[in-house]
Amino acid sequence: MTLCGNCNCVPGVLLCLLFGVLPRVCSETLSLNGKWSLSNSNGSVSLPAEVPGCVHSALQKQGYIQDPYFRFNDVSYRWIAFDNWNYTTTFTVSTQLRSKQKVLLVFDGVDTVASIWLNGIGVGQTDNMFQRYAFPVRDVLKDGDNVLKVSFLSPVLYASDQWRAHSAYRVPPDCPPDVQHGECHVNFIRKAQSSFSWDWGPSFPTMGLWRGVRLEAFDVLQLVLLSSVPLYSVSSSQWRVHVELHVDALQTTNYTISLSVPELESEQIFQQFLRGRTKKSFDLHINTSSEVKLWWPNGHGEQPSYLLTVGGLQNGFTILNTESKVYFRTVELVQEPVVGSPGLSFYFRINGKPIFLKGSNWIPAHSFQDRVTPDVLRNLLQSAVDANMNALRVWGGGVYEQDLFYSLCDEMGIMVWQDFMFACAMYPTDEDFLQTVREEVLHQVQRLKSHPSIIIWSGNNENEAALATNWFDIPESEKPTYLADYVKLYVDNIRGIVQEEDQSRPFLVSSPTNGFESEQEGFVAKNPYDAHYGDTHFYTYTEDCLDWRTFPRTRFASEYGYQSWPSFSTLQPVSIEEDWSYNSDFFVHRQHHDSGNLQMLMQASLHFNLPNATDPHRRFTDTLYITQVMQAQCVKAQTEFYRRSRSEILWGKGGTMGALYWQLNDVWQAPSWSSIEFGGKWKMLHYFAQNFFSALLPVSFEDEDMLFIYAVSDLSHDLNLSAVVLVYDWSSLDPICTLRSDPLLVPGGSAAAIFKQRVDPLLGGCGRCSRLTCLLAFHLEDSSGQRGPTNHHFLSSPKDAQGLQRPNITASVQEDKSLLTVTLHSSAVAPFVWLDVGNIPGRFSSNGFLMLSANTTVSFNAWRPTSAAELSKALTITSLADVYRPESSKQT
Repeated sequence: MTLCGNCNCVPGVLLCLLFGVLPRVCSETLSLNGKWSLSNSNGSVSLPAEVPGCVHSALQKQGYIQDPYFRFNDVSYRWIAFDNWNYTTTFTVSTQLRSKQKVLLVFDGVDTVASIWLNGIGVGQTDNMFQRYAFPVRDVLKDGDNVLKVSFLSPVLYASDQWRAHSAYRVPPDCPPDVQHGECHVNFIRKAQSSFSWDWGPSFPTMGLWRGVRLEAFDVLQLVLLSSVPLYSVSSSQWRVHVELHVDALQTTNYTISLSVPELESEQIFQQFLRGRTKKSFDLHINTSSEVKLWWPNGHGEQPSYLLTVGGLQNGFTILNTESKVYFRTVELVQEPVVGSPGLSFYFRINGKPIFLKGSNWIPAHSFQDRVTPDVLRNLLQSAVDANMNALRVWGGGVYEQDLFYSLCDEMGIMVWQDFMFACAMYPTDEDFLQTVREEVLHQVQRLKSHPSIIIWSGNNENEAALATNWFDIPESEKPTYLADYVKLYVDNIRGIVQEEDQSRPFLVSSPTNGFESEQEGFVAKNPYDAHYGDTHFYTYTEDCLDWRTFPRTRFASEYGYQSWPSFSTLQPVSIEEDWSYNSDFFVHRQHHDSGNLQMLMQASLHFNLPNATDPHRRFTDTLYITQVMQAQCVKAQTEFYRRSRSEILWGKGGTMGALYWQLNDVWQAPSWSSIEFGGKWKMLHYFAQNFFSALLPVSFEDEDMLFIYAVSDLSHDLNLSAVVLVYDWSSLDPICTLRSDPLLVPGGSAAAIFKQRVDPLLGGCGRCSRLTCLLAFHLEDSSGQRGPTNHHFLSSPKDAQGLQRPNITASVQEDKSLLTVTLHSSAVAPFVWLDVGNIPGRFSSNGFLMLSANTTVSFNAWRPTSAAELSKALTITSLADVYRPESSKQT
């Protein structure tokens, strides 16, 4: 956003007049990004540093430390966060800038507790990573060199001091579990809660200027922020764009403000009296004769945008000329009585259409935010879209993401469930803490509310559940104090600000929550996991993950998942050869979830033979593989259960309208619940998500020896569908028999049973078949042919399968112009065929699949230039039968 069009204070009265701009109105901006100097508290470390950036990144770039992610460096480099650090830069300013009536020193992000000094004079302090700070400095600037110093306090010691000062009562938890190797009292500092450690990430309590720094100077008026929120009136059948201008007006006078959306032939002029720092609201009514194209989630339509232009005149001179994108869509969170159920529904309507949310949970893409580049964001978000996702939950223990993240979600049709940054803890409610939270929430809502992708605000992650189920062993007599604090923080303060600032989207106090029911119970429900209401988070590691009876028949599943290890190519750069064992010190250290490594093997052993190669390295890589197979199958089973439950209410439960598994991405190279490894490589789970999130999906399950196949449709139109079931013997690539159901009308936006048959008669009708010797593949068809992906159904655990053979898969890599393809040949049925090309970045069109034909071809989408020769050399192939045997069976 700029004042005075592109003039932006080009020197010279004539040029400003040429643009019709009052010369003294022009604003001037001086970026202070770039080279700074950095030093620790006693001056023993001094080095150059980049802004935006952080201390850790600067130390690594200048060779003072290794890669912080290498081996055990998260612990070795704890000293960095216990020291105080100073950022310093020297700059000069023009006479023109200094002559402006007001000059502000603006920080878009300071991490976290710092004092700001300009030319030796203190100009401000910061204590919140999530705020924008602006300090008046006109009278402090001077001719020649100006010295700006930002002095950071250790976030660990600051948090400890704040905890110690809060002596009235405990605010738990004090420290993370020992397995996380983290720091204590993160709930006493407003920075990324996961920066002190989490069960999927390291402890790197960062310090630095993590967003841009600049001087802003002006004479008459400065536009601080522009927001635009389209609102639809059902009664008048008309759109209006609610526009808010946050301005700083130094001259008290009358201004002419113009708003227009030219493509919709809509324009209005307003006369507005402006004085001081203020917010002014306007409503631009959209011409009812213009057709408004709506923004839709991925898979449900396009994401068209319009250009909103905003102009301002004072005495005939332009003082304001800016523009922004505006998208038109409505969102409702529907919590209504459900027929046959004692609870309430919980689903989203976008533009009046019920939408099943399919996606995952987003965590910070790096411990050091300066390394989250546009390419990183685009790759991760495109990977979500490519897996047929339409929603991501920005989890409340990380950061409010950068503007580009939300703009890309707008463009890609990714709905965002936006948490506020409070997670898995109680928080203090003294006035100083509440004040900085109020400023944080106000800033973030005003910054983000113009994005159509954001469909809901949520106050915190799991704090209602933590209080209700007493995670922190709070004595019964003390619970009223914590309940009062909870309501004060999330309801009286955060919710109050959100509802005043943004009437266009719903607000939930927590996740998981019972929604309206939690509110009726004083905002902390007796059982926030009640499947009759709201959303649920569900994890179990001891139950059989393929048994659908263990899953909650919830209204909305906003968290669930299972761990796996990343690929060897992802782990190799941060480890050495002695680490390449499942029981190595490195593997134990990297696992931040208590008993996580054992839980993965125990879950895998329920259905798969664990790797038994005699070669240690082979057994190691096979074990990585089997954890990914296990994770993919587990999350597939649970997601398919939620998707087929959308149209059913059984025992008062069901009507599921969302499945967001935990988690999409990784913050470092380690075991986690992610489907995408650090660096962007897809795990087997993400390839599976392409299918289990497809718009049209066949889903199978058994209930008391009865096989059911459901057709799940996210489409807007009805289809007449049949289920086609092919029965295979494990020892043969030729189907034994084929069954087909009668066509059934499947309404759009529903799940319906279209095949039902007892397993024993089904197998008996195919001749030489039993549960141990056969498996099923199935798909949906209509009159035009197959619709949607092919799915599979194992009739027994693969470890018990009789006739499963080593497939001896061979591969041929071809290159035709820019297209790389891999053609596979198999001699037998091959479950979970996994293609890996090491550190060549990219993804296959399909991977981890069940190979039921002698020949299969997949393509490879490379993310950097490569060749068929390089790909062929790097390619390894693993299938399930390969890991059962001691000898190598990987082919190139």
